[in-house]
Amino acid sequence: MRIAMVGAGGIGGYLGARLAEAGGDVRFIARGAHLQAMRRDGLRIQSDIGNVFLPIVSASDAPADIGPVDLAIFAVKLYDSEKAAAALGPLISRDTRVVTLQNGIDSVDTLGRYVPGDQVIGGATYISGFINKPGEIVHAGGLPQVLVGGHRDRLIQALQELCDRARGLDLKPVEDIDSVLWEKFVTLSAFAGGTSLLRSGIGPILEDPEARIFIEQLRDEGMAVAAAAGHPMTDGFVDRVMARWTALPPHGKSSMANDLERGKPIEVAWLSGRMHELGIKFGVATPGHTAVFRALHLYAAGAAP
Repeated sequence: MRIAMVGAGGIGGYLGARLAEAGGDVRFIARGAHLQAMRRDGLRIQSDIGNVFLPIVSASDAPADIGPVDLAIFAVKLYDSEKAAAALGPLISRDTRVVTLQNGIDSVDTLGRYVPGDQVIGGATYISGFINKPGEIVHAGGLPQVLVGGHRDRLIQALQELCDRARGLDLKPVEDIDSVLWEKFVTLSAFAGGTSLLRSGIGPILEDPEARIFIEQLRDEGMAVAAAAGHPMTDGFVDRVMARWTALPPHGKSSMANDLERGKPIEVAWLSGRMHELGIKFGVATPGHTAVFRALHLYAAGAAP
């Protein structure tokens, strides 16, 4: 099975390296200094569950260099979605499946504008990672689950078999991927908004009474928005959120918080900004998410001028 990782950052780079380490035929779509370092020096993963070094990787910034694949895993940042989706053509045959592991709730629809809808499969993961320097990914923790739709699809079954051989990956095909995507949207919007606006890891936030109230307010606003949109959180959601947050080391932050610190563009428009937008649409008050969105909007495109 030929796999293309569309995006080689904290999620795409980590997941692709683990799949390659397990024997998968993996190609990477990357760009800039990260791509040059991967071509020159290979790809390194720093992780508490075991480092990975791939001295030789197949990487390009042009999908045409790779050609049709069986599976494309779409893991670019949300602000790059349209451009990256529009460039997928050379990777796609009639039998290709495109699995999106992006944040937010809009990725499947975005990909559906460029790839036949029956070839697009939604997915979500709580793995946390970031590019530490070109050619090196730091795995920052998080639960190892990768949840995907297409539970009867033969390519998803093949991917599951490969993940079973890999370290640090627990792929689970599910029947109702929409519920999974909404649950992650609510969970991540609170986590990203809280760790970004408060400039802190999750540990100190949960220990400080006022900061904890704030991040829990973001969670609760997201739950109210999801219910109004017809996607209520299922029983045990609050406990699952806490399990995900406490699975991270105390200094663990969202990728949005890491990008904010580095002056990179951030995904706030698709997280707290989307909560703000949906709150207006459904008549649900979202003062916390609105504050996050408006406070961080100045930095949405990168470091403020």
